[in-house]
Amino acid sequence: MRLTTFTDYTLRVLMYLGLQEGRLSTIAEIARAYRVSENHLMKVVHYGATRGLLETVRGKGGGVRLGRTPEEIRIGELVRETEADTALVECFGAGNSDCRIAPACALRGVLGEAQEAFFRSLDRYTLADLLRPRARLAPLLKAPARQKRVAS
Repeated sequence: MRLTTFTDYTLRVLMYLGLQEGRLSTIAEIARAYRVSENHLMKVVHYGATRGLLETVRGKGGGVRLGRTPEEIRIGELVRETEADTALVECFGAGNSDCRIAPACALRGVLGEAQEAFFRSLDRYTLADLLRPRARLAPLLKAPARQKRVAS
């Protein structure tokens, strides 16, 4: 299974903002930190804001920050939401399958079990878990290692 760029960038934005501990950040700042397109991040931020994951502040001095605590953001739930099509093979899809062996195929069950194990594993983690190596992670993104939390 391969995650989409959208899911990858969503996780990265959340991690970056989680390191900021409430400080407003700009899309340009996050894009520079990861060396990715601002256009892609605008879509991610819009998505995150509509789902309450992110809080956006408009105007001069505005930006974006987490809309929930890192402990409230579950990785499995997030990946399920951002991955529009998790069908590993054709017969997992919503439409009719043209697979000739579908009535007798054991592969579907095996792959379904593996996919569920993947999501169950992700369900065990929150954004807070991804931020645990803060002291090593923050310098890589040129983010402060610790700051006072700003009330939202």
